[in-house]
Amino acid sequence: MEILKAIEARTDYRFYYAESWLSDTSLSKNYENMLVEDILADVFENTELNFYISADNRIILTRNNRIYSDLPDGFLDEQEEKEVAKTTNSSSVPALYGRVKQQSITTAETVRIGKERSGKRQERFVLSGRVLNAETGKPVPDAAVIVKDLRTGVVTTAGGTYEIELSSGLNVVEVSALGTAGALKNVIIYSDGNLDFEVAESVEQLDEVIVQGDAIRTIEDTSTGNTKIGAEASKNIPLVLGERDVLKVATTLPGVTTAGEGAAGFNVRGGKTDQNLILLDNAVLYNPSHFFGFFQAINPFSIKDLNIYKGSIPAEYGGRLSSVFEISSKDASTEKVKGEVSIGPVTGNAVIELPILKDKAGLLLGARGAYSDWVLKALNDEQLQDSQASFYDFIAKYNHRINEDNQVSLTGYSSGDVFSITSDSLFNYNNRLLSLKYNRKLSEKSSGSIIVNNSQYKFNIDFDGSVNSNFEQGFQIDETEIKTQFKYLLNDAHNFDYGISGKLYSVLPGEIRPRGANDIIQSLSIPKEKALEAALFISDNMKISDRLQLDLGVRYSFYSAIGPSEQRIYREDLPKSESTVVATEVYEGNDFFQTYGGPELRASARYLLNDSLSVKASFNNTYQFIHTLTNNTTVSPVDTWKLSDSNIKPQQASQFSLGIYQNLSDYELSLEGFYKKQDNITDFKTGAQLQLNANIETEILQGEGKAYGVELLIRKNKGKLNGWLGYTYSRSLFKLDSEFQEERVNSGEFFPSNFDKPHDFSLVLNYKLTRRFSFSGNFIYQTGRPVTFPVGNYEFDGNEFVLYSDRNQFRIPDYYRLDLSLNIEGNHKVKKFAHSFWSISVYNVLGRNNPYSVFFVSQEGEVKALQSSIFAIPIPSITFNFKF
Repeated sequence: MEILKAIEARTDYRFYYAESWLSDTSLSKNYENMLVEDILADVFENTELNFYISADNRIILTRNNRIYSDLPDGFLDEQEEKEVAKTTNSSSVPALYGRVKQQSITTAETVRIGKERSGKRQERFVLSGRVLNAETGKPVPDAAVIVKDLRTGVVTTAGGTYEIELSSGLNVVEVSALGTAGALKNVIIYSDGNLDFEVAESVEQLDEVIVQGDAIRTIEDTSTGNTKIGAEASKNIPLVLGERDVLKVATTLPGVTTAGEGAAGFNVRGGKTDQNLILLDNAVLYNPSHFFGFFQAINPFSIKDLNIYKGSIPAEYGGRLSSVFEISSKDASTEKVKGEVSIGPVTGNAVIELPILKDKAGLLLGARGAYSDWVLKALNDEQLQDSQASFYDFIAKYNHRINEDNQVSLTGYSSGDVFSITSDSLFNYNNRLLSLKYNRKLSEKSSGSIIVNNSQYKFNIDFDGSVNSNFEQGFQIDETEIKTQFKYLLNDAHNFDYGISGKLYSVLPGEIRPRGANDIIQSLSIPKEKALEAALFISDNMKISDRLQLDLGVRYSFYSAIGPSEQRIYREDLPKSESTVVATEVYEGNDFFQTYGGPELRASARYLLNDSLSVKASFNNTYQFIHTLTNNTTVSPVDTWKLSDSNIKPQQASQFSLGIYQNLSDYELSLEGFYKKQDNITDFKTGAQLQLNANIETEILQGEGKAYGVELLIRKNKGKLNGWLGYTYSRSLFKLDSEFQEERVNSGEFFPSNFDKPHDFSLVLNYKLTRRFSFSGNFIYQTGRPVTFPVGNYEFDGNEFVLYSDRNQFRIPDYYRLDLSLNIEGNHKVKKFAHSFWSISVYNVLGRNNPYSVFFVSQEGEVKALQSSIFAIPIPSITFNFKF
């Protein structure tokens, strides 16, 4: 304003304006020998003000627009309205523009953006800004920013930003978002500019909300054989001893089974238990269970969701043949303290979420423990009176949104199990992992992540007998991984995902040492093993048309065993044994002495037959460089892991899948078929010595495998009665053939694997009687698993021996079980400290004596068959949960 007064004092010019237009911003400049017109142009350059100088020395200021003294050529000619393409980030939509524009004028607030400049008239300008929550100031993602009457609009990004192209002049802009009252403004735009919208929250009472996002995703995405399970999915399903378990829920879905009741590990589409990559926030979890497989190893209240990939495995994942179980933990609340607590018959667990920085950072802490010794002592078996079994696990996660473009999270986890079924042996095993992830938004189309994680699994056996043969035995595996991953949205037709990863393995195969000075056990330590696994990967999600979509990717895996190591060389014309060694190669520390690897293809396609029906197909091939050493039917806490080397090749698999998927009004249906071929599958000779064996390759057999099947899933998502029915028919067969009789099983023909169960049926139902009361039940039927039976006896050299059948020629009885539960929710008052939840369940309602295994003993000169069962009677339980 002082500049204007100075001009008036020194010249004959007089200014006309509204004082509210002038800001308090100071400007200090010297002007000499300059025209008033040039001075004003410089003063108002970065403002919304224009000026007009009349012939009688009056200077009229205008806000945003300009005053013209002459009409442009052709202004009075008839003008036709033209169609223009819509703006950035949306498909083309016709809009009208011209010197005369028809536009609705509302009673909303009017906002002027930029100012009109002299020169050639520009018809379109870019408006950008953010949509924010009026109460919290947080960005609102996926909000619609629409220009009314012109059918033009965009959607805000995850950071709440938008960018839209408007016609010059008046535009009525409306913002709407789920759960908000929206916003409406008259925007008069003269040049490119910025405008933020604030939207207030809007709460409306609804009778019922049905979320169908996953059902739509099942139809529209390109993946086959993949399932997402939310943590709440396990809330109402009756499970043994009342403990929530998303991994147990997974076994009720087609294609995922276990070897038996209480068995740890999973068999996915005919694969072995070691062929599953189980991840917690990107770090490997080697043993996912507690208490002999009855409980999952992760606090259920800390889990956000579980993604299972058993068909279309993304290119970013490798190292396992059958599946990926991707477990994601919750992000802690950054607004207020939250928590959840559960008290059951054998376990208690709690999770608390603590805000560290308001709306930016939070810390989740979870702990769980078992007080289960009383269960063993309560059983009517004197041999179990001195037994013990307990476990614990802890989890902590820190999540921090540094700003709109940068986020970081850190997860730590530790667990331990201790059990002793006999009076002389104490077993304990531990998981530990640490995972750090940093996400950065590089641009509107590109983002990147850096992931660093470390995992460790170990077990120990303490044997304390009555003679001088006491010992301590242990095993340990560590792995450390670094991965960088990028996502790039080229356009609507191409979405790239690419990166590189490297992983270092360190394995202590086993050691044994005497417990005391008088113990006669000789100390032994198997030399440590090391290996490097690396990979490059890239995939492109390609939209060919509205109906056809492809997901094509390739992963190149590289593996090398690292010294120090001693590798035996065996005669090729004789089976591997101590007597057929011809040489020993010695490798120094960090020598790369044996490499494997190759390309892994990942391809899937989806074709939409109509809006609710699609057909999908996929193919992938995979490498696995690490193997478990076990001759048990199921996972054991004392199983050890072995790295591929000069004598043990990596396992390989190729899988084809084909499926049809349909959504009806209340139902989701899918029917998938698969065929899987495997090479270098590991198995073992009969009576193999697997622990503390420095030359384990003499006990290992490697051969072929094949699996095929059909999976049916019918899911009801709506209504008071909901749930799913899953049925799988599948076969899993192995072939161990060799030119040497000692390395041949069942005459070199295909035979059923230990977990081959052709028929697998699951029915899970939940009936909501009222908002507070519901009934749940599940029924499971499975074909009995294969076993090897003695079929006779014979005498040799004066001794009597048992003659066994071909491997896995017979089956134990079929398995079936019915579980029921009553679920009672607390009241639904809005203002209360905590929400409670009771679950009263009965496991194995029918009291079915399902055999876990069949074994044979010799009594009084006769061989008798006996069976062992885990739960042969109904098991009631009651669990109390409350959430605040």
